[in-house]
Amino acid sequence: MTFSHDTEQALGTLVRLVNTLPAPGSQVDELKTLEDLDKFIHDREFSAVGQLTSADLEEVRALRGMFAPVFTTGSDAEAAGLVNAIIARGASTPKLTNHDGHPWHIHYSRDDASLASRITVECGIALAQVIASGERERLRRCEAPDCDDALIDLSRNRSKRYCDARTCGNRLHVAAYRERRKTAGE
Repeated sequence: MTFSHDTEQALGTLVRLVNTLPAPGSQVDELKTLEDLDKFIHDREFSAVGQLTSADLEEVRALRGMFAPVFTTGSDAEAAGLVNAIIARGASTPKLTNHDGHPWHIHYSRDDASLASRITVECGIALAQVIASGERERLRRCEAPDCDDALIDLSRNRSKRYCDARTCGNRLHVAAYRERRKTAGE
């Protein structure tokens, strides 16, 4: 199953947002300053964002803890409960739009809503679409033993195991190769 461009964009934003949380045992927070938030907004191609404030930063930082548990739920019902609570926190006003060369699609939040409200609604609706289409298993955590990053598996065969094949996946493949060589006596 493929999702719409905006749903995939919102899911990517969600994963990136959750992955700004410090890793277990780490103090490195990737969303600590207004500059970090500005970079996040730019990288995720948010439109119609005004001057960012410290209130925006604190509100967006708070969203991470709300969204993170969705990647480790044990059932669709549990995930749906979390997602419904998330969506209820935002103000939704769906409208059709066709900006930036994209075909007609639905935006679920008002352009003048706060940044946190926009993220809450857009990412919450994207999660709802994943769960409603029976695709919750696409939401997971990286399988690398030293990584706990969230990921969304958009591959056709649902085979994505690592948050980034070039880092986590490659590191594990190299380690396995070295172990095989060591065992073979090379």
